[in-house]
Amino acid sequence: MALTDTFVRQVKHSGAPTGDKHTDGGGMYLLVKAGGKYWRMSYRFTGKQKTLALGVYPAVSLAKARKRRGEARELLADGIDPGQAKRDDKQSKAFAATHTFESVARTWLEKTAADRAQSTQKKITAWLQHDVFPFIGKMPVSTIKPLDVLTTVQKMEARGAIDSAHRVKQICGQVLRYGVATGLIERDVTADLKGALSVVPKANYAAITEPKQAGRLLRSIFEYTGHPYAVAALKLAPLVFVRPGELRSAEWAEIDLDAAEWRIPGSKMKMKIDHLVPLSMQAVEILRSIQIMTGKGKYVFPSIRTGERCMSENTINAALRAMGYSKNIMTGHGFRAMARTILDEVLGERVDLIEHQLAHAVKDPNGRAYNRTAHLPARREMMQRWANFLDKLRNGADVVLISRKTGA
Repeated sequence: MALTDTFVRQVKHSGAPTGDKHTDGGGMYLLVKAGGKYWRMSYRFTGKQKTLALGVYPAVSLAKARKRRGEARELLADGIDPGQAKRDDKQSKAFAATHTFESVARTWLEKTAADRAQSTQKKITAWLQHDVFPFIGKMPVSTIKPLDVLTTVQKMEARGAIDSAHRVKQICGQVLRYGVATGLIERDVTADLKGALSVVPKANYAAITEPKQAGRLLRSIFEYTGHPYAVAALKLAPLVFVRPGELRSAEWAEIDLDAAEWRIPGSKMKMKIDHLVPLSMQAVEILRSIQIMTGKGKYVFPSIRTGERCMSENTINAALRAMGYSKNIMTGHGFRAMARTILDEVLGERVDLIEHQLAHAVKDPNGRAYNRTAHLPARREMMQRWANFLDKLRNGADVVLISRKTGA
């Protein structure tokens, strides 16, 4: 006879040592003991008698127990042991709980650290800690849906950090693809978010590209009386026009002053390719002067506070601000645009040589990337001409714009 809610609620333990069984049909019964009321189901699988726990009353009602019985019988009909399925599900949930997005992300960060610059590693870590982990960090990576990631990055978008939001979405995708590679999940759900964020507004780094203004800037740099490390970095920046992170993290082990070369390892470069910077006589002179102060340490431009780290990413820009150049007029990154524009439009240098020296991707006629020594003699001559031209600008020489024929 089927059980009723009233009976289940009112039935008492009779005192029997093994408890009292009250059947409901289909193998399900209510086991009443001194300590409580337990739902059980008897079944046979591969010829063996087994018992499946369906829950404890009143947390699991009669209706819910019957639903679980139905689900178990469906498994049996499909040739699946419901008891084993329950154990597998429990184990799967326990596994998922230990593989949260944060745990997978931290493992990914550690495994891939060698593939990126230290500054980039710190930036990615900070983004994850501040903008991702508080929202989806504790979620099992296998349960994360596209909306979970979208909601997270939209918080960044809402405060105006659109470019950062796009980059964080990409980082989340990299973490999830690592999860796919390690068998934790089936796919990267961020692939479904294409076009979901606002378009990143195009913006260029502020830069002085007009020769006379560049001359005034160079004079300001040479008159600047800030910290010697900052002064030396400012003087060198326009001569080598590398990215600010590459400049401030320069190591003496990378520089051969006798050969007048600076070989930057790919691990520090945006394109992950080794880069060679021919050093003009002026650049060598600046490096020899700073070598007296920092040559015994690791970094050419160490932190002003400690020699254990390289110069802060804010040092160059702070020096420019102190010289009266706002962030809308000139930045540390702007020396690249200055060189790119003037070398091309004023000095008429070959564009491919300029692009090589900017460490941009340049292909040979067969579509292959040039190596770091490509056109080195020509680049060395160009860098010396550039340094000589900067000296003329600083000394107030007049500049004549080179005209180019259409299609040249």
